[in-house]
Amino acid sequence: MPKLKTKSGAKKRFRLTASGKIRGNVAYKSHMNRRKPQKMKRKARGTMILSASDSRIVKKFLPYA
Repeated sequence: MPKLKTKSGAKKRFRLTASGKIRGNVAYKSHMNRRKPQKMKRKARGTMILSASDSRIVKKFLPYA
């Protein structure tokens, strides 16, 4: 069986935690921030744990993670 290729876009954007969950950046924070609430901008500073349904998709992109 051939080796599986890792999607290079996914390896730049996602990290695996020690417990096996996938961590990624929060969306909607790059521009037009003046009209967004302060709470939304504050929450977007860090990273977030992906939901189970999204994690299943991303794990296919990162076969060796």
